[in-house]
Amino acid sequence: MGCDPDAISGTAAAAAAAVPLSVDQVVALALKVSPQVRAARARWESATHSVTQNYAPADPVVGFSSLDSPTNGFSAASDHAFQVSESFQFPGKALLQGGNAKRTAEIARLSYEAAVRDVRTRAAAQCYQLSLDGALNSRIVQTISDLRQMAEATDPSRRKADSEAVSVVISEEQQNQRRLDLARADDEITLNALLHRRPEEPVEINAPLELEPVRERLDDLIDRAWSKRQEILQLALASQNAESALELARLQYAPDYSVGYFFNHYLLPSDAPGPGLTQTHNVSISINLPLFFWMKQRKNVTRAGYDLEAAHADLDALRIDTAARIAVLHRHAQFDYQEAIRYHDVIVLKRQEVFEDSLAAYHKHGEDFAELVQAREGLHEARSLYLQATGRLLEDRIALEQELGEPLQIMSGR
Repeated sequence: MGCDPDAISGTAAAAAAAVPLSVDQVVALALKVSPQVRAARARWESATHSVTQNYAPADPVVGFSSLDSPTNGFSAASDHAFQVSESFQFPGKALLQGGNAKRTAEIARLSYEAAVRDVRTRAAAQCYQLSLDGALNSRIVQTISDLRQMAEATDPSRRKADSEAVSVVISEEQQNQRRLDLARADDEITLNALLHRRPEEPVEINAPLELEPVRERLDDLIDRAWSKRQEILQLALASQNAESALELARLQYAPDYSVGYFFNHYLLPSDAPGPGLTQTHNVSISINLPLFFWMKQRKNVTRAGYDLEAAHADLDALRIDTAARIAVLHRHAQFDYQEAIRYHDVIVLKRQEVFEDSLAAYHKHGEDFAELVQAREGLHEARSLYLQATGRLLEDRIALEQELGEPLQIMSGR
């Protein structure tokens, strides 16, 4: 699993195994121990420390010269010269570079928030998957109970074929239950991996499968995604960086410059520029002339222009794609919610009544076994379709939160 089990927090593991954990508690534990979240935060912190250095100029150059020494260059010199020089960029370049660094740090912060979002949605999805596993197990238990009622209504001495058929179906459902136990164990291992715990550690989840509709309007969801989703905000900042990069490329045509100061101390009076003038001060200003630089820099300007165009196109594409996916998920969430409610409130109850009536009739008259089997299968199918619709609704909600970049607004009640 990529971690040392002995280094895992025993307190958190014991707490997780002691009482059933809610979805919020699982999410909090997953965020606390997630390596992806820690790495993203470290990259964010690293980026924030790369901002101010863009405003700092280059280090000054300080020099000393011992001139016209007839000996070894250090003694009996006729002139000692001290100089200091400083190079500066053309005004405006540092501001643009600093702005780019700030936006890069903001992009790193958004990457951290995206990592938090992804871990949160994965942890929540895994909790609901375990709850679905429990609901599926309950469905199998109900099916086996129904089959045993059929078996009790079957007289083996008179209806041996019917009794054997029911026994076969019971065996199949028991095998399905064992297969589901394996799947649930796999889901528990996946959740333990998210919590940075040992694969075999027990975990109990309290995540009710509540049927909550998505009540927000589609246009509101799209607006929220465009203003909140981390990937969209990152591309928007990247577009601004591309604009700054284009300006910086154009500013490369502007000359940089250097300022220098020189102090001469003439130890030999005859070398001085005038009688009694043994100390002099000098100032220099120099600029680079980009006479030939434009030949290669114009390609950089052209490339920066295309990079800016690509950044804008990427942002537009992601916005359009996000809006389309939200529209699809919103429609599916509405449909899956209505389907789950219909199966829960109407179809399963009616199928239950039909099965009970068929079972009572078969127990009383011993006829129409095929009709009883059909009623039992209809009830089994209705329960399965209800759980499938519930599972799809939860998937839709989690996928919407992934697209939005933040949790949905929960409004209780149907």
